[in-house]
Amino acid sequence: MDKRFALVVGASGEIGIAVSHSLAESGWSLYLHFASNKEKMDELLATLNLAYPEQEFISIQADLSDSNAIEIMANSIFTLQSVVFAQGHSLYKGLEETALNEIQKLFQVHIEHPMFLVGKLSPKLRKHEHSSIIFVGSIWGETGASYEVAYSAAKGAQHAFVKAYAKEVAMQKTTVNVVAPGFIDTKMNAHLDEESRNLILEEIPSGVFGNPQDVANVIAFLASEKAYYITGQIIRVNGGWYI
Repeated sequence: MDKRFALVVGASGEIGIAVSHSLAESGWSLYLHFASNKEKMDELLATLNLAYPEQEFISIQADLSDSNAIEIMANSIFTLQSVVFAQGHSLYKGLEETALNEIQKLFQVHIEHPMFLVGKLSPKLRKHEHSSIIFVGSIWGETGASYEVAYSAAKGAQHAFVKAYAKEVAMQKTTVNVVAPGFIDTKMNAHLDEESRNLILEEIPSGVFGNPQDVANVIAFLASEKAYYITGQIIRVNGGWYI
């Protein structure tokens, strides 16, 4: 059986690592993108190569805030059946204090450069009978968050892109979806003090914070043959928060 290859963009992050493990467990060989955390990437590669010796795991270093990274990544990939965008960063700051370059970087990393990369990779995806593109979006891309206005806007644009592009490539059997997490207990939320965390926890009907594996489980499903008729969707993973 031919190997199935997926690209995980942002594979060295907490969600990216969980996604990589889940896809590898499902039999995928992986292109693993990272920006700068080589130590974390080396750990991930060592773990995956040991656990799944018959699969291939290839690292790709590129900074998605740099437009040259798109060509580097596209030229480093040969066969491809799925792409997962798990990269990104948040910005917790009032809009009046937000600099233009901060807004530009958010849109470059979350929407502009991923859109351009998808365009470069689509010919490789459509060579397969079925393929998938999956973005890790955000609850704030739907409902918005004060003091995260620029981040919310970038994620909202990401969600809109997915809905539109899903229609454009539906006939080529490429599905395009968003997994929109709520509060996932990662370093991205480390700026919150204990009181703020408790106030948020009180708002979540399930009474618990999510973890990276909760997100990875949904992504592995969307990349599988079981999800071939699901496209253009925003799948919420939020414990019932903001529904």
